[in-house]
Amino acid sequence: MAGGSLLALIDDIASVLDDVAVLSKLAAKKTSGVLGDDLALNAQQVAGVIASREIPVVLAVAKGSLLNKAILVPAALLISAFIPMAVVPLLMIGGAFLCFEGVEKLAHRFLHGGKTHDQAAEEDAPVPQPSGAAADAGAPDLQALEKEKIKGAVRTDFVLSAEIIAITLGTVAGAAFATQVMVLSGIALLMTVGVYGFVAGIVKLDDAGLWLSRRAGALSRLLGRAILALAPWLMKALSVLGTAAMFLVGGGILVHGIAPLHHAIQALIQPAQGVSAVLLSALGDALVGLVGGAIVLGVVLIGKKMLGRRAAA
Repeated sequence: MAGGSLLALIDDIASVLDDVAVLSKLAAKKTSGVLGDDLALNAQQVAGVIASREIPVVLAVAKGSLLNKAILVPAALLISAFIPMAVVPLLMIGGAFLCFEGVEKLAHRFLHGGKTHDQAAEEDAPVPQPSGAAADAGAPDLQALEKEKIKGAVRTDFVLSAEIIAITLGTVAGAAFATQVMVLSGIALLMTVGVYGFVAGIVKLDDAGLWLSRRAGALSRLLGRAILALAPWLMKALSVLGTAAMFLVGGGILVHGIAPLHHAIQALIQPAQGVSAVLLSALGDALVGLVGGAIVLGVVLIGKKMLGRRAAA
């Protein structure tokens, strides 16, 4: 009897772990649109910090990200437990926001002469003023600048983390509570370690290239120069892929949340088979994401104009 109960318990645990693994994989796939932008954005946030402080700044932002998720994961579980009908609307809002961010990035790229949204915002942002002894010496207050960068990166991470948790919550909404806890906690930890570990590697990539380029061996010098040439292109590629993934993931969320639209797209791609069907489905999601993001951006711009007129009056 005791042996049978133990085997039943082990079987239950294995079943739960299998569900956790499957749902975690699905959630990671669905949150890929946020990750590309998260990587590029956080790497850009650290830009401008002196080389010796890059890793401490990344660690500080990572700690802030963990705190963000420590707030968001329990909040998501409470919503799932007590207001489950709010999961789908929150997921749709998260998808619409992803599409809006993607369209906003494209708009800024064209309106600011090829600059990304983050570059344009950085140029428009006020420059921290020197203070104390640093001001007397005419040097910038690097410590204050560093703190501002950390605060800004943590604020941005909160929005991106909320999107990741909302998408993950939509994935595990029908699962048992214990499974939800493990998947949400696992995704939160995995995304934080993965993103900021990769960011730390990116910000030190040029240092590694410089070190290799000064080595004695010809192969090391060649590899170092290649890394130095590749680093800027890597940042650009991450930004482009992140923006594209925003439309794919955000549009996919909107398509699956609007049943008539989902059925219409499936009917259109039904004649296609294999890879063609997958590509057409992705294209449909991306187009819906682009249109949905443009609509949200239009509403936001109209709202800003109306508020501006009221303030002027």
